[in-house]
Amino acid sequence: MDDIAVLIPCYNEDKTIEKVVSDFKRVLPDAVIYVYDNNSTDDTEKLAKKAGAIVRHEYQQGKGNVVRRMFQEIDAHCYILVDGDDTYPAESAAKMVKLVQEHNADMVVGDRLSSTYFEENKRPFHNIGNCLVRGMVSKLFHGSIRDIMTGYRAFSYRFVKTFPILSCRFEIETEMSIHAIDKRMQVENVIVPYRDRPEGSVSKLNTFLDGWSVIKTLIRLFRIYNPFAFFGIISIMLFLISLVMFVPVLITYIETGLVPRYPTLIVSGFLSVAAIQLAGIGISLQNMLHKNRQDFELELYHAEIQERTEKD
Repeated sequence: MDDIAVLIPCYNEDKTIEKVVSDFKRVLPDAVIYVYDNNSTDDTEKLAKKAGAIVRHEYQQGKGNVVRRMFQEIDAHCYILVDGDDTYPAESAAKMVKLVQEHNADMVVGDRLSSTYFEENKRPFHNIGNCLVRGMVSKLFHGSIRDIMTGYRAFSYRFVKTFPILSCRFEIETEMSIHAIDKRMQVENVIVPYRDRPEGSVSKLNTFLDGWSVIKTLIRLFRIYNPFAFFGIISIMLFLISLVMFVPVLITYIETGLVPRYPTLIVSGFLSVAAIQLAGIGISLQNMLHKNRQDFELELYHAEIQERTEKD
């Protein structure tokens, strides 16, 4: 088992990968540097090997697939995950590693948004999107993570080996953040300087497509991690619509003794039944979620035992 593993997912990053690997070898000389190439068509693999990295491959396209492969294959006491585009400084890694090794942090978040991100990043819609996602996570999940979508993080062994990765693309960062919040993992924020990509290096993000994917992921995770609130909100909305439709019919009946709008009454009744059913579904799923959280605590316990066994 490695002491520190630096994980760099890459797709066509030959303009920057050699510098990124060299910087981390300088800052963390005892770390093992892994570059996972995701079907690059340029010289990423050759330059990563030249700089001293161990190069492996993931042939399913998408960052989520790459991270999934990394977490499955590599065992380490501390992991650093960083993009290969040279937008994050290697100098911050030592502090992030220390928080994992000495302060029992499960995930350390490299917080760009509190430093130079909004000055350096030249894509205004990315800035808006990051703020939107941070606000949604804060409201929906009550988390204190200051940069939800950063690609610079450190992890403990137990986080990596108990994190079920479902996302295939760039939603992976959002999934990591919400998993850590929901499972009460110890999360630390470290402010890191951010620099925009150097000239000639091209972002693989599609602002609107990937932004919409992240929002869909947030909604999906809200349904999974807080089903009572998710289905409860829909239930209340349906009940209110039903009530709005029912009240005029009730008033007419009180005044005349007649029910002239049977279709309205029937639709109102169906909506009320649907609202009750959704509330019941939310309660049932919330109970199942509580059991899953109990099982997850046992998974953490077994992961810690496994790590201690590897150390001995």
